[in-house]
Amino acid sequence: MLILVTNDDGVYAPGIIALAGALRELGRVVVVAPDREKSAVSHSLTLNHPLRISELEEDRYSVDGTPTDCVHLAIHVIFEGKKPDLLVSGINNGGNLGQDVTYSGTVWAALEGHFLGIPSAAVSLVDDASTDYRPSARFAARVGGWIHGRGLPPDTVLNINVPGDPDQDLDRYAITRMGYHRFEESVVGNTDPRGRSYYWIGGRKVPSTEGVETDVGAVNAGFISVTPLHADMTKYDALEELRGWQTDGA
Repeated sequence: MLILVTNDDGVYAPGIIALAGALRELGRVVVVAPDREKSAVSHSLTLNHPLRISELEEDRYSVDGTPTDCVHLAIHVIFEGKKPDLLVSGINNGGNLGQDVTYSGTVWAALEGHFLGIPSAAVSLVDDASTDYRPSARFAARVGGWIHGRGLPPDTVLNINVPGDPDQDLDRYAITRMGYHRFEESVVGNTDPRGRSYYWIGGRKVPSTEGVETDVGAVNAGFISVTPLHADMTKYDALEELRGWQTDGA
C-alpha cells in the first residue's frame, strides 16, 4: 500500500508521528503536512499566494499551507499524479465530534482525499490533555487494514474519535452518527499594552446527555466512535416543504 498521512496540527505534532509509525505496518507511508498548526481552517485552500514544499527527510514533507493544500500538493507534485491507496488525516489533538467536523482541518483533509478518489479517514484523540497517541494509532492502523481489504461504502469518509484512556480497549467501538454538543458562547475582550482592543473566541463545552448512537455520546461512554460522513449536506426532508413555497407564490 501507498499511504498518505496529513493533519492540521503540523508536521512535527506527536499525533502524526504516532500515526505514521503505526500505518507503516500496512505499507509505505508518506507524510505531507502543514509546517505549523492550522487547526480549525476547515476546507480552506490557498489561492492568493504560492506554496512551498520542504523535504525534511525521506517520505516526510512540510507545506506552508493548509491541510487541503497538502493533499493537493502530495498527489499532484510529490506523487506526480499517482493516487495513494489510502489517506489518513490526524491524529488530531482534541476531538472532532458533532458540529466540530465543519471547522476541522483534519476532517476536511480526509474529505478532500475523498473528492480526489482516495479512500480516506480522519482520526482524533478526544482528550487534548493526553500525550499517549498509541491506542489511537493502533486503531487507525486496524481501520486502515479494513478499508484496504473491504473498501468503503460509496461516498463515505470515516471520522474516528478515540477517548483519551491509555488502556483503551480497541474492541470497544461504536458505529455512530454525528451528534451535537453545545458551548457556552463567549468572546473575551482585553486591551494590549498599546491600548488596542483584542478578543479571544471561546466558550466552555456544556456536558452532553446524548446516547451512544452518536459520536458525542459514544465517546462520553468510553467507546471509540466511527462515524461515516459524506459531503452532500443537502437536507432532503426539507426539499418538498421549500418547493411548496414556490407553488404558494412565496
